[in-house]
Amino acid sequence: MERWQSYKSYLSRRFHAPVYRIGIDGGFSCPNREKDGHGGCAFCDGTGAVAVYHRKTESLFHHDSLYDCAVASSLLPRLDSIEMQIERGKEFLRRRYKATMFSLYFQSFTNTYDSVENLRRIYGRALSTGCYAEFIVSTRPDTLPDETVRLLSSYRTDEMDVWVELGLQSANDETLRRIRRGHDTASYLDAARRLHDAGLKVSTHIIIGLPGDGRDDFIRTAETINEAGSDGVKIHNLHIAGGTMMADEYLEGAFTASSEDRYLEDAELVLRTLSPDIVIQRLVCETPMHRLLAPRCFPDKSKFLSHLSERMERNGTWQGDLYERRG
Repeated sequence: MERWQSYKSYLSRRFHAPVYRIGIDGGFSCPNREKDGHGGCAFCDGTGAVAVYHRKTESLFHHDSLYDCAVASSLLPRLDSIEMQIERGKEFLRRRYKATMFSLYFQSFTNTYDSVENLRRIYGRALSTGCYAEFIVSTRPDTLPDETVRLLSSYRTDEMDVWVELGLQSANDETLRRIRRGHDTASYLDAARRLHDAGLKVSTHIIIGLPGDGRDDFIRTAETINEAGSDGVKIHNLHIAGGTMMADEYLEGAFTASSEDRYLEDAELVLRTLSPDIVIQRLVCETPMHRLLAPRCFPDKSKFLSHLSERMERNGTWQGDLYERRG
């Protein structure tokens, strides 16, 4: 029996079949980054969460080495056509998982950071390549003007859900300033409200273990997600990638990265505080080892999820059990 509402189970109920995401790099940047690729949030290494089957540069580096974020930005292939990326994604997912149903996922960097005219052109090219269960756009809460929200809403159909993934990271505004996010919690709440008013689904990204955040902040972040009525959440443990601004602080001893035991405890707390209606879309970060400075000793995703489920079963805890008592 599941201790939290998994994304896999949600998709099976919603579409009566497994659904697989095709990650797309639309060539977007981010308002936090300079034109030469430098800058960004303190934790960003310049790769923009590129899907694994688009990372041609992965093979250029030994898996025990760390490379500079500027090098990564200059070498990652961002010029393949959207159509080619989608075809490559379908081929990969069919071969590995025998996939037959897909979602389109604009994944890399800030995927609403452009004019509405260009967004309409880019999204339209992607959606013209087939029928999809979900259309997913990852972005920031401060790059969603009303005209962009209306454009995203125009793609909704009875057969296809439209999700907007908002990077909140923490509901502690001091932490957001420290990691150079460039927006505050109020901006997130406003964006979530306007997206919901337009009939769109909202997913929220958070990072557990950011420097300056403690257990009270984790609870506040979960409660803020509840307040926003977020439909889904992606929970990441803090990863420190080589070449980032955060890596410099880490190497100076300013903070530590969570061990598995500490993150198990914190993830359980967040899950218990979240509404039981929220779909848990991710619970662990998966930075490739050759880019990862810390934590270096951490189980893979399947082992971690198994350990978390076992822990919650031992403790008799569930997603939302603290939320329900507060309600």
